[in-house]
Amino acid sequence: MRVLVVEDQPELADSVARVLRREGMAVDVAYDGAAALERTSVVDYDVVVLDRDLPVVHGDQVCRALVARESPARVLMLTASGTVAERVEGLGLGADDYLPKPFAYAELVARVRAVSRRSRPATPPVLTHGDLRLDPAQRVAARAGARLPLSPKEFAVLEYLLTCRGRVVSAEELLDRVWDEAADPFTTTVKATMNRLRAKLGSPPLIETVPRAGYRI
Repeated sequence: MRVLVVEDQPELADSVARVLRREGMAVDVAYDGAAALERTSVVDYDVVVLDRDLPVVHGDQVCRALVARESPARVLMLTASGTVAERVEGLGLGADDYLPKPFAYAELVARVRAVSRRSRPATPPVLTHGDLRLDPAQRVAARAGARLPLSPKEFAVLEYLLTCRGRVVSAEELLDRVWDEAADPFTTTVKATMNRLRAKLGSPPLIETVPRAGYRI
């Protein structure tokens, strides 16, 4: 899942980003509305976590712009005001969900996952393939009943491959969907992560390499 966090308080924005990254999400951060509009014009995010009271360009304007350009991103709006009138107004702008501050990080993660499911074909809550079982909500992956000690990136790669249901996924697509903007497209990070993931999955092999195309399960 690719997420953009838009929040003008750097400490809060960076804290939210760290929490979402620990959940295996690829997260970029913008500290004002203008930067958010620029990033969303070049990256197809699954979810935009959008503070309403932003400098340069107000969060309301950002939300309207995303709706106007028919962005695929779902918007989770944050605000210091939690009144019913404020929530209704925010949803009326085109936001998909609304979360007042202060909020619990566990609820934020759950809401991000919930709104992201609306932007793509429905997937089962637990992903399976043969004797492999992956539970995204609980962050647990197991094969033949044995829990797999996966890192957040390994878990995210495996989750993405499973949701693609046999489709070949290129290394470039994995970089775009699993890593954030800091990832170097010319490194071997995808190959290295894939090698570690395959070693942890064990035999028989589950991930196939398709020459000059990518990977699939």
